[in-house]
Amino acid sequence: MEINELKAFIAVAETLSFSRAADQLFITQPAVSKRIASLEEKLSAKLFDRIGRNVNLTEAGKYLLARAARIIQDIENLQRNISGLNREPSGTLIMATSHHIGLRRLPPVLKAYNQRFGQVKLDIRFMDSESACTAVEQGNLELAIVTLPPNPSASLTLREIWCDNLHFVASPGHPLTNMKKVHPADLIQHPAVLASWGTYTRDILEQALKPTQQRLQVGMATNYLETLKMLASIGLGWSLLPETMSRDGDLEEFEVSDINLTRSLGVVHHRGHTLSNSAQAMLDTCLCFTEQKNAETGRITTR
Repeated sequence: MEINELKAFIAVAETLSFSRAADQLFITQPAVSKRIASLEEKLSAKLFDRIGRNVNLTEAGKYLLARAARIIQDIENLQRNISGLNREPSGTLIMATSHHIGLRRLPPVLKAYNQRFGQVKLDIRFMDSESACTAVEQGNLELAIVTLPPNPSASLTLREIWCDNLHFVASPGHPLTNMKKVHPADLIQHPAVLASWGTYTRDILEQALKPTQQRLQVGMATNYLETLKMLASIGLGWSLLPETMSRDGDLEEFEVSDINLTRSLGVVHHRGHTLSNSAQAMLDTCLCFTEQKNAETGRITTR
C-alpha cells in the first residue's frame, strides 16, 4: 500500500465524504476514488459502504482507521530519518497557527525563517489553537504555533516562545473602567464579549473565576480576538484580550482584584514524531527570538 492511498482513506473516513476528502487533500474526487479502490484491491477488503450519498466504514475500514495514522507516521519518520540526514531544510513545511499569532507574533519569525531558508515552501494553515493541537496529535500536521493547552495530551511536546499577559478591557467610559477597585463579583453585573467556550483562553478565565462561583453574563462569543476587540471598543461588553491588543487607543484596561492572567504561546509537535529539517529549523528560529528577548530583558534589568 502507498502512503497517499492511506491519506486518502483517512480523509474519507474522517469526513465520510469523497468530495470533502478531495477538497481536504487538494485533489479531484475521481483521484480519491481511485486511491481508495487501489487500497481495497491490495487489502482484498471493502473499506467503505456506499449507499446513495452516504458513506460509512466497514468493519475492515474501522480496523484500518485505528492503525492508519500510526502507519503513515512511521513511514514518514523512516523516510525523514534516512533521506533527511545532513541535508539543508527544503521541500514544503505544513504548519498551523492561529489568526492572532499569525497577525501579531509570527511575522518577524517568518521573515527571519524565509531569509535563511528561502528554499522551503511554507504551507500555513490558519485555525483555532484547539483544532491545531488535535491535528498535530492525530499526525495530520507536523507543527503548530499556537496558544499552548493548559492541560496538554501526553503525546504532545510544548515549547513556550511567548508569555502573553491577558488584560481586562472595555470601551472608554464603561462603568468598570470608572471603578476604583473591580472585584470578580462586579464582572457579572455587566455583559461580556469573550472567546468561545472551550477555547484555551476562555478556560483560563473560567478557571480563575471558579473559586468565586461567579457566572459570567456573556453577550457574544467568538474565536477571533480581533472581533472581540472591535465589539469591546464599541461598547457591547467588557473583554479579556492579550496585551498586544489591549493597549490600543479605543480600549481602556482595568484590573480585577486578585486576578492576574497569562497564557503561553509557542510550538506544539508530536512527541513521537521526528521533526523534518524544515520543521526543526522553524522551531530553532522561534527559540532564537525567545533567547534574544531574554537577553534584552537581562540587559535592561542590569542597567
